[in-house]
Amino acid sequence: MRHFFLATARSALVVLLATLSGITNAQAQTDTAFPDRPVTIITPFSAGSGPDAVLRMVAESLTKQWGQTVIIDNRPGGAGFIAIEQARRAKPDGYTLLQLDSEQISALPYLYPSRKISPLEIFEPVAALFRTPFFIAVPSNSPWQNMGDLIKAAQTNPDSVSYGSWGVGSPGHLGALQLEKMSHTKMLHIPYKETAQLYVNLGGNEIQWAFASVGSSESLYKKGSLKYLAIAAKSRHPRMPDVPTVAEAGGPQQLTVDSFAVLMAPKGTNAKIIEKIHADVLKAVQTEKVKNNYAAFAFEHLDWSPQEITRVSKLKGETYEKLVREGNIRLD
Repeated sequence: MRHFFLATARSALVVLLATLSGITNAQAQTDTAFPDRPVTIITPFSAGSGPDAVLRMVAESLTKQWGQTVIIDNRPGGAGFIAIEQARRAKPDGYTLLQLDSEQISALPYLYPSRKISPLEIFEPVAALFRTPFFIAVPSNSPWQNMGDLIKAAQTNPDSVSYGSWGVGSPGHLGALQLEKMSHTKMLHIPYKETAQLYVNLGGNEIQWAFASVGSSESLYKKGSLKYLAIAAKSRHPRMPDVPTVAEAGGPQQLTVDSFAVLMAPKGTNAKIIEKIHADVLKAVQTEKVKNNYAAFAFEHLDWSPQEITRVSKLKGETYEKLVREGNIRLD
């Protein structure tokens, strides 16, 4: 009987070890073989937009690296929730990724509290794509020559200085709330549905100022319809070296307004797969084609780790939570 139990135990152990070995080998094959079929990247940005243009170039590079097609699935609208819902239903296997910007990651939980969706809780950060700084743009014939002039006008006439943004809760809106808080002013917010119309109206003196990226406003800047008072960053941008920082132009020392775009994967995606995608995206954004695109849009290259993406996103979230709460903003 004793020999019987020993033999049975040995057999069970052999089976267990074989099973574990099989699982380990299968997992290793999954990691090293990825991807062995097409990969889809869902994006909330419309085709032809700046983030979409960069994503397509990155996808082109990844296709060459992997020998597998990388498909871009544009799902604009719904403040990003359409793309988020589509991606959250995918298997956590690395074959479905999601592009989001920092506001969709860090502001949506506070702007839409009833949705009870926090991207950092349902997705894993994978790789950073770029960061874009924002300039303070005014009509070319504006009497303001610097940020000190703008702030003085807002302090003299509360709620009369108007600024536009591409929607409530956008970086242009939340950034202006930061400026108001730091400068102890109160201004009039005019949200637009169409970004292009925002800057056309700004150039036509229908509003007095707006935050603007180079990609969205440079054509009007070159035509002479707009001018930049400052860049809301810690240093000047090489694309616009003559434009001072907000601090240099007489504004708040700590005002920084930017947005970054990243790739994310459904929670539970294998860490080795995330590491591979991260490394290959870093190679993609270093290609000459992507670098030239970054230069055209004044995008900044980022080499953040997934952990750094999480850290910076949480910091932005803390700032946005305060701004949304103090401004009593709810969009749901």
